[in-house]
Amino acid sequence: MNNFRNNLGDTEKFYRAAWQSLSANGSRQVTALLDFFGSAREAWEAQDEEIRKVKPFQGRSGTAILSKRRSNRDYPQELQEICGEKGIMVCSVEESNYPSLLRHVACPPHVLFYKGKMKADRKRIALVGSRKVTPYGKAAAELLGRELAAQGISVVSGGAYGVDTEAHKGALKAGITEAVLACGLDNPYPASNRKLFEEITEKGALISEYPPGTAPMKVFFPIRNRIISGMCRGTVVVEAAEKSGSLITANFALEENRDVFAIPGSIFSQSSLGCNRLIQQGAKLVTKGRDILDEYEDWQNDCQLSLFEMQSNESITQEEERILNLLTPDEPLSIDEIIYRLEQGSAGTVAGILLQLELQGLVQRHPSGGYTARR
Repeated sequence: MNNFRNNLGDTEKFYRAAWQSLSANGSRQVTALLDFFGSAREAWEAQDEEIRKVKPFQGRSGTAILSKRRSNRDYPQELQEICGEKGIMVCSVEESNYPSLLRHVACPPHVLFYKGKMKADRKRIALVGSRKVTPYGKAAAELLGRELAAQGISVVSGGAYGVDTEAHKGALKAGITEAVLACGLDNPYPASNRKLFEEITEKGALISEYPPGTAPMKVFFPIRNRIISGMCRGTVVVEAAEKSGSLITANFALEENRDVFAIPGSIFSQSSLGCNRLIQQGAKLVTKGRDILDEYEDWQNDCQLSLFEMQSNESITQEEERILNLLTPDEPLSIDEIIYRLEQGSAGTVAGILLQLELQGLVQRHPSGGYTARR
């Protein structure tokens, strides 16, 4: 994977894509085929007996892959036509717009399918977390995504419900974002995010290693996560339970010697156990975008605007104003006390609003655990 060629013909690119699509972990098999045959097209046109000399094709799984190939020998040509019809672009690992950091992971996709604009050297940070997001997690993901995007950083996530969705939405308010999907781009999952995916395509990119027509399968999601972390210099886990798919992404990042960050949560919340555990294990605790940018001195010249500039120019919401009116600089109020005085709201909702106000510099957390207005 270290000897990149600048000019790879479209035909070879689609033969690689065809091989890659025949199994959930097709990249390893493509590498083995290229080492043995020199090109994916030559391997596709070879007899089964020759292909079985390649190690990944010597067992039952290899037999199943060869059976799929025999069932549609014209698939590379068909795939090229389908992508053309559906406006899906294809990028090989040798091409200039392939995400540069992704080339250096242990098993990069040989081919990426994408819609929108995909560039090699974007500054990228991944924001990932639970699908079952709390109001606190939603507020944190949206605000952090917005802060990072405002500094010209592409926010990378998986397009899923929960934290992923909020991170993408926040980033779109201030800049660009990229979603890496575990399915074909012609029928992106989840369907309820279709409008969001259209907005992402306009400003950033939808990306997948799976060809059009591929339905989402459980096995694809953890494999997809290596791309999310592999594209990025660092991965932020916003909210995650103790056994969460987001922790798989964090582990991929650690294996590739990338940075891992985590947003802390309540010790009483199951949704924050994974993040708190990551912090215990050495992940950097973050509460705002500046905490991440401080780790990357080489990004500082491009990221000089105040991260709070955007928030300070916005009017606060009615809910935020009601809470601010309750707080004084001297008397800390707990979340329960705030709910009692408001006579409405849940702990999660109030915690989310307080996080927004804290990140805007309008309130601060007292050592007692309560909140006060900033002087």
